[in-house]
Amino acid sequence: MKQKIIIDHLEIVVFQKEESDYISLTDIAKAKNPDEPRFVIIKWMSTKFSMDFLGLWEQMHNPDFNRAEFDTFKNQAGSNSFTMSPDKWIKTTKAIGIVSKSGRYGGGTFAHKDIAFEFASWISAEFKLYLIKEFQRLKEEESKKLSSGWDLKRQLTKINYKIHTDSIKKNLIPELISSKETNIIYASEADVLNKALFGFTAKEWRDKNSKLEGNVRDYASVEQLVCLANLEVLNARFIEEGKTQSDRLILLNKIAINQLQLLIGNTTLKKLKD
Repeated sequence: MKQKIIIDHLEIVVFQKEESDYISLTDIAKAKNPDEPRFVIIKWMSTKFSMDFLGLWEQMHNPDFNRAEFDTFKNQAGSNSFTMSPDKWIKTTKAIGIVSKSGRYGGGTFAHKDIAFEFASWISAEFKLYLIKEFQRLKEEESKKLSSGWDLKRQLTKINYKIHTDSIKKNLIPELISSKETNIIYASEADVLNKALFGFTAKEWRDKNSKLEGNVRDYASVEQLVCLANLEVLNARFIEEGKTQSDRLILLNKIAINQLQLLIGNTTLKKLKD
């Protein structure tokens, strides 16, 4: 799930990739040029100092880094004719420290926190200090949630989701089905749970909450996440028993109502939320 930190009204997205934090360079660059942040990133990457720093970081963390291509860029860096873009850097050197994500929402250039902090210092020393401070605050809040057990329910839901999708694959998806059709079935089954628990599909939620990041499950209460974990296991069992989707929806909805009535006010869950 993406997170955000705010510096002087500027929202900066942070997400995790393989247990490492990546920060949006595009958002940071808006501090200098809110209209064309990509040009700020390209200008920074084209300097000799940045090339040296990026190359050293990749050599330390990336065994597949293309040293030969990097040496060519390193020799050219700093000249008036040299320009480097994130896409060119990633494609040519097989870099992993910088990531380009497409899409109107949530797209842009992201970098490992080490690189993002270095880029922020190029924007200004003050901006870098505020970025580090807010990032540390975000990590402290995250650590508190983990230590309190809050994330345990979220992880349980993810584990049960694997059971759920495996059951769908085994019992509902015929052999040689296209990946497109598979995704349709998965989405349809996910919405059975959404409808049973929340009362609307993922699309219906997005249409009503277009300004929010993530999906309906990211905004679920602890009680709803516990119930969702149970529904995923039950739906997998109902699928194996051959129940139709409409029958399963009715059953799961009744179970969700019953479980939520029991969970709301539960003293153990109340302590977890507090």
